[in-house]
Amino acid sequence: MEKLLFLYKFLRSPKSIGSITPSSRFLTRAMMQSIDWSHVRTIAELGPGTGVFTQYIADHKQPDCHVYVFEKDDSMRKRLEHLYPSFNFYESASNINAIPDIQNRGGLDCIISGLPFMNFPQDLRNHIMQGVEEALAPGGLFIAFQYSTQMRRQLDERLERRSIRFVPLNLPPAFVYCYRKPLSSSQHQVQQKLSGL
Repeated sequence: MEKLLFLYKFLRSPKSIGSITPSSRFLTRAMMQSIDWSHVRTIAELGPGTGVFTQYIADHKQPDCHVYVFEKDDSMRKRLEHLYPSFNFYESASNINAIPDIQNRGGLDCIISGLPFMNFPQDLRNHIMQGVEEALAPGGLFIAFQYSTQMRRQLDERLERRSIRFVPLNLPPAFVYCYRKPLSSSQHQVQQKLSGL
């Protein structure tokens, strides 16, 4: 049913969905393997679609972790709201940095993205990435999959690259970008002292 729903949504709006089928378990594993769930207290997902990654988050997050989900498609968002009533849902990822609850918690420890940036106009990409950068807490991770390396340069200009992995066992094959928001100089010094203990 999920695959049929995804295909239906893709046929209706290919630019906003970006793929004909949900993410594979291999892509899910590649997306999630850099996350230390014992330290994640705030996490956001952008463009969950049918909720493959959302289910993984629900299964692995700590009980006190706050989850924020951004899905533009009304029917997909309402379906996920029903499945995950304790999560916080929003329509647009464009204003992720303006959510008061995220600001009050000091930013996000991690942002997972399935947004098809390649299909977006450059102004929208810039706006979303500005919001992502501002919404992340220092040291927070931004993990996204894309079907090309087109976003690499833009991400390199904003965040610290940790890895880019190619996942062939997905339809279509995908690249997983893992980036980190830099720590401030004072935070970096504290971290170095702690690691030396």
